[in-house]
Amino acid sequence: MSIPKALTIAGSDSGGGAGIQADLKTFSAYRVFGLSVITAVTAQNSVGVQGVENLAPAFVARQLRSVLEDFGVDAAKCGMLSVAPIIEAVAGALAEHPIDKLVVDPVMVAKSGDSLLQPDAVEALIRHILPLALVVTPNLPEAEVLSGITVSNREDMEEAARRIGKLGARHVLVKGGHLKGDAVDILWNGREVTAFQVPRVESSNTHGTGCTFSAAIAAGLAKGRPLGEAVREAKAYVTKAIRDGFALGRGVGQLRHFLTEW
Repeated sequence: MSIPKALTIAGSDSGGGAGIQADLKTFSAYRVFGLSVITAVTAQNSVGVQGVENLAPAFVARQLRSVLEDFGVDAAKCGMLSVAPIIEAVAGALAEHPIDKLVVDPVMVAKSGDSLLQPDAVEALIRHILPLALVVTPNLPEAEVLSGITVSNREDMEEAARRIGKLGARHVLVKGGHLKGDAVDILWNGREVTAFQVPRVESSNTHGTGCTFSAAIAAGLAKGRPLGEAVREAKAYVTKAIRDGFALGRGVGQLRHFLTEW
């Protein structure tokens, strides 16, 4: 019996709604076996990020090698990588054990506005991680940083996707959640654009949407879905998880990860 395996390389969210915790919940909802490499531990709740402790880069790489040398994976996602030395360590381990289906979520800022990627790490991310990606999934602020342009409409999203594609990723998925109107994401494959559009869900229960979306794409890829199908299914999953979300703390509410259908 072959069991699909998906790996998350990301930070731990003590609030449970984003990062490693969100990713593993998403893998479980997809009936995919989840493995994890923790890059950082955050003190975090629904209001914000109160602290971050990065793990030693060598130990992050040791975790990654331990997983890949024994289990192997069908797909993986990178989330919070935090600092340049961790990025370089992850890239080094992936050079030894390549992952063809790698989803890169360039996590830069938490939903609360707290920074999760140091400024000097952006160049390291572009240089070492993006060229390894099957698909990179920036939201609009992240797309602006990576592309160097202001993104305020669909045409800007398409131009940003083309520019980011030149940095090495095989596909670029620019997420339009920060715009008004329907939720539209743009997938660029180096030749053409595919749009994924659904009615916007008005909700404040959105903590961890980016983490969850990229994890869902990775889970779909692990199950053998083509990328476009994996993105479409992941978008449906996240949309329903937001619609069925709930508030726990005093700030941003949570997604409902454990769905039976979407």
